[in-house]
Amino acid sequence: MKSEMSSFKNLAGWLTAGFFAVSLAIPTLAQGTPTGPPPGAGPPPDINPRREDLVRRTNEARMRSLEMEGGAEVENQKRIQAAIVNMKQDFTRIQVLRNDIARNLIAHKPLDYSLIAEQTGEINKRAHRLNVYMLAHASDDKEPANPSDLKDDEMTGALVRLCKLIDSFTENPALKNAATIEAKEIQKAKEQKSRADKDLLTIMKLSESIQKKSDSLKGP
Repeated sequence: MKSEMSSFKNLAGWLTAGFFAVSLAIPTLAQGTPTGPPPGAGPPPDINPRREDLVRRTNEARMRSLEMEGGAEVENQKRIQAAIVNMKQDFTRIQVLRNDIARNLIAHKPLDYSLIAEQTGEINKRAHRLNVYMLAHASDDKEPANPSDLKDDEMTGALVRLCKLIDSFTENPALKNAATIEAKEIQKAKEQKSRADKDLLTIMKLSESIQKKSDSLKGP
């Protein structure tokens, strides 16, 4: 809509400038009509350099304005495309890290705290970056409580919970079908978005808690 309004304003500006230029040209054209004095007779035509200069500068200013608006639109599109690429990369990478963690848990491998700290640290960083675009907020404007300090024997359970939260977040229909939501499904979409917000905020909190605990448990 903004683009359409901008185009309309530009068109109106051009029409105004064109009408002004045509109105200035009419007296000059009239001087050459058969009803006027013959060439060389009568007073010289009234030429106003200031008026012509004003028209020229007005047209030049409008041209520069159009070029600037076009350049700004191109830059906006570039930023939007870059944001989409970054979001896709973060979204995919979080899933890859989740799969790596789950694979080690299923294999019952001893917990590698250095690796876990690295994985959860990256999950936390990318979740925060996703939130720059999503602007997630908890229901009733309350953020989820910060997970309590984990005990040594709670690490496996916390990792399992983190994997399930990532599953819930990445499979949320609000993120997958945002472009195809019908009007009758708006309320349902709002509820799904609210759940996605809650999952993302909890992922951020839990991954931070796991990373800090892993840092304290990893060897030198």
